[in-house]
Amino acid sequence: MTATTAPAAQTREPSNLFYQTRNRRPVVARAEGIYFWDKDGRRYIDGSSGAMVANIGHSNPRVLAAMRRQMEETTFAYRLHFENEAAETLAKRIAQRAPQGLDRIFFVSGGSEAVESCLKLARQHAVATGQEKRWKVISRFPSYHGATLGALAVTGYTPMTAPFAPMMQEMPKIPAPTCYLDRDNLDWEARGLRYAEMLREEIERQGPESVLAFIMEPVGGASTGALVAPDSYYARVREICDDYGILLILDEVMSGVGRTGRFLASEHWDLRPDIIALSKGFAAGYAPLGAMVADRRLVEPVLDAGGFIHGYTYAGNPLACAAGLAVLEEIESQDLMGNATRMGGLLKGGLCRLMARFPFIGDVRGLGLLLAFEMVADRQTMQPLPKGLNAHSRLVDLAYERGLIIYSRRTRGGIEGDHFLVCPPMIVDEAQVGEILGLLEESLVAFAAEAGLPVSNSAA
Repeated sequence: MTATTAPAAQTREPSNLFYQTRNRRPVVARAEGIYFWDKDGRRYIDGSSGAMVANIGHSNPRVLAAMRRQMEETTFAYRLHFENEAAETLAKRIAQRAPQGLDRIFFVSGGSEAVESCLKLARQHAVATGQEKRWKVISRFPSYHGATLGALAVTGYTPMTAPFAPMMQEMPKIPAPTCYLDRDNLDWEARGLRYAEMLREEIERQGPESVLAFIMEPVGGASTGALVAPDSYYARVREICDDYGILLILDEVMSGVGRTGRFLASEHWDLRPDIIALSKGFAAGYAPLGAMVADRRLVEPVLDAGGFIHGYTYAGNPLACAAGLAVLEEIESQDLMGNATRMGGLLKGGLCRLMARFPFIGDVRGLGLLLAFEMVADRQTMQPLPKGLNAHSRLVDLAYERGLIIYSRRTRGGIEGDHFLVCPPMIVDEAQVGEILGLLEESLVAFAAEAGLPVSNSAA
C-alpha cells in the first residue's frame, strides 16, 4: 500500500516534541532498503535518504550485526579514559581513503560539530604558528554549514542566520558559483574562473593578513541544491588559497562517503583540501557520527602548543564508530560508489526527461546520487516562480501523499526560488529509479494543475 494522506493531526495524541513547525507526520513503523512503512501500513520511498543521510538504505543486516557485536563489548568509553578498537580502525580506514597527508581524524556526532571542529582547528593552528591576526573564514552565499553559532557564521542562508546575527561574528561571503543563472557572453569554464576570482577579490578586500580559511561544499547541499561548479573553478580556488597562505576547508558532510560516486566529491577534480568535514552518510543514519579529517601539518603544531582546545562527550564513541566502520565496509564490498554513478546517471537522465515535459523545471544538476532540479517561471530569464505558490513545500507534500519523500529548500538564499533534492540511497536499483520518476511525474502533474502551469503531452 502506498501513501495517500497523513492522518489528521487532531486524531493523534498531542506531542511533547517540537521541531521547526507544528506539522505532524505519520508514525514510522519500520524501514527496510529504500522504503519506510507507517503504523497504518502505508509505504513510502525514501527518495532523499532522509536528509541525504541513509546512504546504504535502512536495516542493513550486516551493519546491525556489527553494532550488536559492539554493544556486547561496550557502548561507551570516554576518550580521556580509554582508546577503543572501533574508533582506531575507522580512523585508519578514513586516513587511507583521504588525500595523502590528511591522516589525522577527529570524531564528532554530526555535521555541525564537524564544521565547528574544522573552524577551531584552523584558528588554533594559526595561533600556534604565530599567525594570530588570521581569523576570518570566507564562505559562500548561498551555503549551509550547520546550526551551531560558529557554523551559522559561515552559512549563507538568510532565514537561518538573520535571527542570530547579533549573537555571532558573521563571516565574509562571496557568491556561490551559480553559473546556470548567468546571462553573459562567457563560456562555462570562463564563468568558473570568474567566480573563483571573487575569492581573491574578497581576500584583498578583507586584508590578506586577516584571512584564515575558505570553506565550501564541492557539490552543493540543501542551500544550493546539488550545485556543481565548472571544472575550472576548483583548481583556481586551490591556487588562490595557496597564493595567500589560507586554508581550504571542504564541507563534505553531504557529498562525502560515496554519494557522488567517489569517496570524496572533491576527487572528481583532484582537489586537495587542508581540512575536511564529514557526517550524514558517514554512519548512514545507524548512529550519530561525523569526523574532521585534517592534514597532519596542521595538527602537530597545535598538539605541540598544548593541545586541541575542543571536544565532545561522544567523540569516538565505540558504538557509533562500529556502525561507521560497518557502513564503510558495505559501501566498498557492494560497490555502492559504482552503483551511485550508474543509478545517478539513470536518475539524472530521467529528471532531464521530466524537464522536457514540464517547462517550469529550469535546471537539473548534481553528481552521482546527489541530484536536484529547480523550478522557474521562465527558463530564459530563470526568474523564480511566484513566492505565493510555495512550490518548495507544496510539491513535497504532493509527493509525500503519493508515497515519495523528496527534500526541498528555497533556492535563492532562502528568500525565493524552489529546488528539490532527489537523492535515494546508494543501493537503489533500476526498477526503483523508475518508480521514483513515475511518482515524481504524477506529483508534478498535480502541482502544475493546482498552480496553473503548462505541461507538455509527451511522456517523461
